[in-house]
Amino acid sequence: MERIQMIGLEKSFGIDQIFSNVSFEIKQGERIGLVGPNGAGKSTLMKCILGLEELDKGQVVKNGTVKIGYLQQDVNLGDSSLEEEIQSAWADIHHLERQLEELTSYMACHESSQEELQRLDYLQNRLEWFGGYEYELKTKRIIKGLGFSDSDLRKSANEFSGGQKTRINLAKALVRSPDFLFLDEPTNHLDMDMLEWLENYLSSYKGGILVISHDRYFLDHIVTSVVELEQCKINVFKGNYTKYINQRAHAMKAMAAAYEKQQEYIKKTEAYIDKYRAGIKSKMARGRQSQLNRLERIEAPVITEQIAFTFPKPSMSADKVLILDDVTVGYDRQQPIASGLSTVVRRGETVALIGPNGAGKSTLVKTIMGDIAPIDGTITVGNRVEVGYFSQEHETLHPQWQVIDEVKSYFDGSEEKARHVLGRFLFRGDDVFKRIKDLSGGEQARVALLKIFLEGNNFLILDEPTNHLDIGTREVVEKALQDFEGTCFVISHDRYFLDQITTRTLALKDGHITEYIGNYSYYKEKIKEQEFLSQQHKEGIIQNTNDNKVGESTISTRKKLEDSDDTSIMDTHIFKPTNSYMAEKKIGEVEMNIARAEATIKMYETQLMDPALQSDIGELKRVACELEMEKKELDHLYEVWETLMGGE
Repeated sequence: MERIQMIGLEKSFGIDQIFSNVSFEIKQGERIGLVGPNGAGKSTLMKCILGLEELDKGQVVKNGTVKIGYLQQDVNLGDSSLEEEIQSAWADIHHLERQLEELTSYMACHESSQEELQRLDYLQNRLEWFGGYEYELKTKRIIKGLGFSDSDLRKSANEFSGGQKTRINLAKALVRSPDFLFLDEPTNHLDMDMLEWLENYLSSYKGGILVISHDRYFLDHIVTSVVELEQCKINVFKGNYTKYINQRAHAMKAMAAAYEKQQEYIKKTEAYIDKYRAGIKSKMARGRQSQLNRLERIEAPVITEQIAFTFPKPSMSADKVLILDDVTVGYDRQQPIASGLSTVVRRGETVALIGPNGAGKSTLVKTIMGDIAPIDGTITVGNRVEVGYFSQEHETLHPQWQVIDEVKSYFDGSEEKARHVLGRFLFRGDDVFKRIKDLSGGEQARVALLKIFLEGNNFLILDEPTNHLDIGTREVVEKALQDFEGTCFVISHDRYFLDQITTRTLALKDGHITEYIGNYSYYKEKIKEQEFLSQQHKEGIIQNTNDNKVGESTISTRKKLEDSDDTSIMDTHIFKPTNSYMAEKKIGEVEMNIARAEATIKMYETQLMDPALQSDIGELKRVACELEMEKKELDHLYEVWETLMGGE
């Protein structure tokens, strides 16, 4: 079995040690997540394993000849087309194809010798071994999975956005199905459909994988073990991300207890030695000193420092914070990006806007912010609403300003007060004088978050707020938003983040919004249910054999329920509220969803009594099936309501 072993790896830059005594191995079939805070040295460690950075000490041992695919962050592409970039990954196969073509052309015109026949057999076997007879199909599958169309193949790689270039490099790493994949932040710039495709692809991958990622949902679904790099050392945990978190918490607790116990022993022993150093028990004191000298000291557990903040209590806004009424957005009336967008965001909600790349999410946000005028419809911001905006491009920051300049205005120019709050966001010493343009993506995100915190607005519009943040910082932001008593409208591809904070989900796709009263996991449940019902229709389990008039009536009635201000077929997938404020919001939502579910059940029961339906067995089965599903949903809602009311 192929494997890569890391033995005693060490690396420093000047006086700064990056990691030391790093030892672990990757086998075929293993999928290892390499995690740690920003700046811990994860990318450097990966480059050292690959031989792209020189090690100070240690060795990397590869068992046999192994093929490695590598995706690194921020790689520039040339002027070649997308197709040429992808085909460059198959250079050896193209070389074999040319040799075969030359040989077969020659053999077609000349009598073949035994040597030529043997060479033909050799080339054909080599081509098969390299996957030369299936590479075109595999390439098309990967390109499509990563969101590229056939027309994209002819475009120059330089025409694509940064996110699309990342996907091109990811495709180049995947197409060869190497023995080992080394992936540095592969989920950056991928929308949710692409993320799911990548997860499914990697889950069935037969080779070994080492992946650096801050995407907890991705890590939970992909990795079989976790290597944590922190404070220059590694710790290895078996299982996915959730198991790693639990194991780490237990390990930290045990380490802290062992450290405290040893410190107590050392304290008592030193007191004994001091007391009897010169007395009759001096020999015993010297013996205990020898024991202390030989004692292997347990290091104090080191907790990585995180930013610290909670949003201040905001002022009270109107109940209807944001109203979209039949809004059309885009830059060209003849080709709008999205149309017919209608929703109401109410005080206290945390609403997620999700959808594939290019669906119009950022365009809608810019329209809400007034940067772009709507093509049609109206956007109304409620009374007493104060908007705070976090842009994924950090457009609220000034590239030439120093970090401290961004916040001094909130403190009447006081450098001392600005330094104090910057320290809570991990900007200390000379870091406060760095220019914004020289900061990393994660550092810029922290400055933008700090400004949102200082403004104290009651309505936050957050466009990809977790981009560039490490896991620890994301958790702090999640907790702050869970405790926030204002209203929040979030665009994000961070599914784990959305599951923790959102109470309603708006899915923007094909130019229209579909509403789900719940978080991301609830949205996925509903999508799976819809796909299941659709599959049943295709397989003939549920069929409409007549002219579907009754079915159309059913759909129309249900659509009216969805569109009304008071009812919706969507219920809520509840995650445990972390405070009483969140619990109150959840109880109100669940009660509203109970009423909606009861209305839907009544609608289906009325339809089952319709004589016209009795003659259409397929439609009768469909309505009965949906009625049963809705009753199960209602039972679930009552269970959730009872749990929330009981405070369990």
